[in-house]
Amino acid sequence: MSTGLGNKLVIAISSRALFDLDESHQVFESEGLEAYSKYQIEHEDVVLPPGDAFQMVEKLLKINDAMETPRIEVILLSRNSADTGLRVFNSINHYGLKITRAAFTGGQSPYRYIAPFNGHLFLSTDAEDVRHALEHGVAAATLLTSTRSKSEMDELRFAFDGDAVIFSDEAEQVFKTQGLDAFTKSELAAAKTPLSGGPFKSFLAALHGLQKEFAPGECPIRTALVTARSAPAHERVIRTLRAWNIRIDESLFLGGLSKGEFLKAYGADVFFDDQPAHCQSARDHVATGHVPHGIANQNEQ
Repeated sequence: MSTGLGNKLVIAISSRALFDLDESHQVFESEGLEAYSKYQIEHEDVVLPPGDAFQMVEKLLKINDAMETPRIEVILLSRNSADTGLRVFNSINHYGLKITRAAFTGGQSPYRYIAPFNGHLFLSTDAEDVRHALEHGVAAATLLTSTRSKSEMDELRFAFDGDAVIFSDEAEQVFKTQGLDAFTKSELAAAKTPLSGGPFKSFLAALHGLQKEFAPGECPIRTALVTARSAPAHERVIRTLRAWNIRIDESLFLGGLSKGEFLKAYGADVFFDDQPAHCQSARDHVATGHVPHGIANQNEQ
């Protein structure tokens, strides 16, 4: 039995992000924990339908098949007990997902197990769990329910907002407090000064490291920066990524245009943004993760 995660890219995911548990969650909300537990045990052989992160997880795990040594691990972190979580693992087995490690916390927040699992990213539908993970230095996002159709591409496509996601919110603070003109002047003055890293810098770096293991033109992972910035505020972003020695495959500087149609055209499997309004726009087109970090979310704390 393997005992270590080594240099793997580790994605931690909640059961409600991986599978559609809305029906059983309604039982919990309306009838309580005891009724929920009974319902899950009675239905443990009924396969759960895929959730919003299912396709992303499926594509991630398939990448291992193209590598001599598996480099990606998906960990299940669930507020279920092991007893009620049996239905989740039965569904994992039904779909042939190679997920073998899990933590069932019996109603407690599972974020504290992300670090021991060496997790690079945590995806959940529970905003509180996501905030805890971010506060402890882990890239994390709250997955929003999406009505988007399934991607037909085999390639796994990630899309990221810039400020307060890949980068710190230092520039966004100027924009929010002083306006667009002050932001533009500030970014021009600091064009050659790299931005500090945001909560998703380490995850992006880990993705980039994985991408470099494939020959040019053969990588099954593609990344995109999708930002409201426009010229001349683009220069600092480009120079920052260059200073970090991280390559992003596509960069869209939209100058405030709505991101949804662009994300659909790109074919994102998941998009990460700190701005609630941008997330609401994007969720109609692609699976979207809200990153509750930075000045745009201070009133939500």
